[in-house]
Formats: sequence, C-alpha cells, structure tokens
Amino acid sequence: MAMSTARMKADPDTSATDGRVRWAPVRSLWIGGMTLAALTAAPFHTTWGSVALFLVTSGVTLCAGHSVGLHRLLIHRSFVAPRWLERLLVYLGTLVGMAAPLGMVRLHDTRDWAQRQTDCHPLHAHRARPLRDAWWQMHCRLDLAHPPRFVPEAYLRDDRFLRWLEASWMAQQLPWALVFLAIGGWPWVVWGVPVRVAVSVTGHWLVGHITHRHGPQGWAVDGVAVQGHDLPAAALLTFGEAWHGNHHAFPDSARLGIEPGQHDPGWWLLLALRRVGLVHDLNEPAHLPPRAGVRRVGPVELRAGGIA
Repeated sequence: MAMSTARMKADPDTSATDGRVRWAPVRSLWIGGMTLAALTAAPFHTTWGSVALFLVTSGVTLCAGHSVGLHRLLIHRSFVAPRWLERLLVYLGTLVGMAAPLGMVRLHDTRDWAQRQTDCHPLHAHRARPLRDAWWQMHCRLDLAHPPRFVPEAYLRDDRFLRWLEASWMAQQLPWALVFLAIGGWPWVVWGVPVRVAVSVTGHWLVGHITHRHGPQGWAVDGVAVQGHDLPAAALLTFGEAWHGNHHAFPDSARLGIEPGQHDPGWWLLLALRRVGLVHDLNEPAHLPPRAGVRRVGPVELRAGGIA
C-alpha cells in the first residue's frame, strides 16, 4: 500500500464525489498577491543578475526541495536520509511557496486517495477547463461532505521542526527577501521571491492539469477515477515530475523517469547523494510490491532489476 493511501482512513459513508468548491481566502490572497507583485514589478526591476537568481533559486527549491524533499521523501518515503538532511530538503520545499509541509502532505494524500476511487470530484480529477481549474486549484478548496480521515504518522505529527514550518511557511520568504535586498537591491527581491513563487506555483498547477488529462502513457491503472500521463517536454523543467504516468503506476518509487531516455534530474540528485553516503535505500519499481490494476501500455515490461 502506498504511503499516501495508508494515511487516509475511509468510513462507510466516505465519498470522493460529494463536495463543494469554496474560495480559500488565505491561499488565494497569497498566490494572488505574489502573482500581482510579479506582473507589476518585474518589468521595472529586471537585471541579468536577478534573472540568474530566479533560475538558480527556482532550480534548488523545486528540485531538491519540492520534488526530492517534499514529494519523494516526506510524502512517499521512497528513500532514507538522515534527519538533518530531510529537514533541509523539506525547508527548501517549503520555500517554493505552495503550502506548509504538513498541509502539502494532506493536500497530496487527499487527492491521491480520491483519484484511486472509481469516481471523484472534478477538482481532484482536473476535469474543469483550464481557467476554471486554475482558479479551483490555486485559489479554492474542496470541502467534501464526507471526507476520509487524515491520520499522519508520528514523524509528521510530532516533529517540532515541521510544526514550526507549518506555522511560519509564508514568513519563510522574508529572511531571504532581506538578504536579496542587501545584495542585489529590489530586482533581486522581485525575481527571488514573488516571480519565483508565482512561476513555481502556476507551473505546478499547469503540469498537474495536463498530466491528469491527456498525453502519452507507459502504464495504466484499471478501476480508478483518474489516470496519470507523461509530459516529456517538461521532464527537465519539472526535475522528473512530468513522468506522472510512471508515478501513478509506482507511487513510492524514488525514480520517476524509469525508462531509457526519461530524464529525471531529481533521481540524478539522489544518485549523487547516495554516492557520497548521504542517502540510501532508494526505491525503484522492481523493489516495490505491484500496485493492483497496473498494466503496461506498450511493449516494454517491468522486469527484476528495473525496466527493460
């Protein structure tokens, strides 16, 4: 059973379809404010250094933080790292500006649980048209009438560092804004915080919207409400997260680009960390129990030791 599935406890009356989309003011004002600041300030505060800062900080926070730290480690426990490194990676993921770490786990697990049912609400399936789906995903929340219970493990529930990040995740941008202001002035602040946050959150929504609707598939899962699809053109930009069809088939794999030619920078980072002894027990599909309903779409088959 996948880690995210195990945290969601369903009762007999639990429903993935019966719910209402409501405006989420805190989330909406946060991402709306960042996007407005980016659009209005960036045209007047742009330097080569500020753009380079945006590229470097986006790469570090999205790859090491969101993809490796939050998604592959905190949510799926697909590899093992010492506590100090796990906290560093989760901190970097929090700087992306999508949500607090525990809030991120809950959002992910609720969506994952819903997509595994025979049917789910259009919000969890990304079935709405792009503009409505963008509004729903970044500015609203889905209140299910009978939701599953979220029961996090002790390492999530009792960790003081995670609770601190949970309470202060928006404010975590402020120290870095002050550092950027001192070094590069307002262009560094604008491109290092609001532009980076707005692009990261909007890009995350866009990739999710596409990869839950259409695109190539290496694997399918029978009997579920939502399939995962791949977006090869975004593999490098998303640090491997665009291999979403693979992820649906093998959710607890630390390797997302599991077939030849599937670029996965998050996996490359993990291999580098393993080489220097900082991480171990990296899960790959061949190490995992098969997910019920998974079938190959195409000629390649999963074999012991990897994909062949």
